[in-house]
Parts: sequence; C-alpha cells; structure tokens
Amino acid sequence: MVEILKKNYKLITIGALAGAANGFFGAGGGLFLVPLFVRWLEIEEKKAFATSVAVIFPLSAISLIVYFLKVNINIIEYLPILLGGLAGGLIAGQIFGKISVTLLRRVFGILIIYGGIRAVLPI
Repeated sequence: MVEILKKNYKLITIGALAGAANGFFGAGGGLFLVPLFVRWLEIEEKKAFATSVAVIFPLSAISLIVYFLKVNINIIEYLPILLGGLAGGLIAGQIFGKISVTLLRRVFGILIIYGGIRAVLPI
C-alpha cells in the first residue's frame, strides 16, 4: 500500500484536490486538473483539457449522489438544465478539436478570473 502511495502520490493529490473542489463547490475540479496535468504529469495541454472533462464526469456523479441523499434535490425539476448541459457538451466536444490551445488557455483563464471576481464581489 505504501509503495502504491509513493508511486502515485501526484495522481492521488490531483484527484483529491479535484474531488474536494467538486464536493465543496459543485464544480471547479478542472481548476486543479488542467494545470496539474500539464505541470506535474507533463500532459499536452489539449489532452489535459479533454482528460479533465473525462475525470470531472464521475466526480460530478459522485457529488450528485451525495447531494441527492443529503439535500433532497428534485432532479426531475432540473432536467432541462441537464439536457442543455448535454447539448452544450456535445457541441463543445465537436468544436474542441478545431480550437487552438492558445484560445482554450485564454478562455479557461477568463473563466477562472470571472469566477474569482464573482466569488469575491457582489456582482
């Protein structure tokens, strides 16, 4: 067990940060995943963005189950949001391969800045 932890401490740390962000804020794991995939794991940026999406899905599913059990969420009431998210994800997935890494990086940065401003200021 100790050997597994030593060998995979970066992966475990990245997963724990993403899971905590997702659990606390309902999203935000990508905030940790993309930069750490690129810097710690030396994954190419476009692959890091795609891998982040793949990792966030199961984390979000786990958070949904926990919130559903603890907060009594009426999932049917929010089905239109889920359907819109599905459509947005499919469209973005199609566009993803055509976007440059520079544009992805800039949009990601703008979203992080926007989220930070919204979290701090009453906008």
